[in-house]
Amino acid sequence: MGGEAETYLSTKQTFAREENGCHNSFAMKERTRHALYNINYHFVFCPKFRRPVLAGDVGKRLTELLHQEVKNLDGEILELVVQPDHVHLFATFPPTIAIPQIMFRLKGTSAYQLRKEFPFLKSRLPSLWTRSYYVGTAGHVSAETIKRYIDDQKGQ
Repeated sequence: MGGEAETYLSTKQTFAREENGCHNSFAMKERTRHALYNINYHFVFCPKFRRPVLAGDVGKRLTELLHQEVKNLDGEILELVVQPDHVHLFATFPPTIAIPQIMFRLKGTSAYQLRKEFPFLKSRLPSLWTRSYYVGTAGHVSAETIKRYIDDQKGQ
């Protein structure tokens, strides 16, 4: 056989091995029906006017709500820090969910519940969250760096 035929057979065998559960050495952590993925997102978002309203019981409840909603989105929280005036969320989500949809669901669900359970939030803020947010992606290599950064934020 010529070089092209050998390459084709080699590629075909590789795909067959992957379909049978054997895959390459990339740090593929999660899977959907048709994809292996390792997509980690670092989100930072703030209350309206960056008011320090996420302290105490509000912050504790927000943590519970975020864990719940991330699970509903088939995601996994890798690190979460709720500061009085902003939130750091480091999580992985399947590639089937767009980033704006993730933030829409996390902010929407948490705002609805928090404003219902803590009425003072309605009088202090016209809406709980700003429209803006930061998101950065991280693969296997820089994930530890982001976790360390978020852990360091706890002390501030």
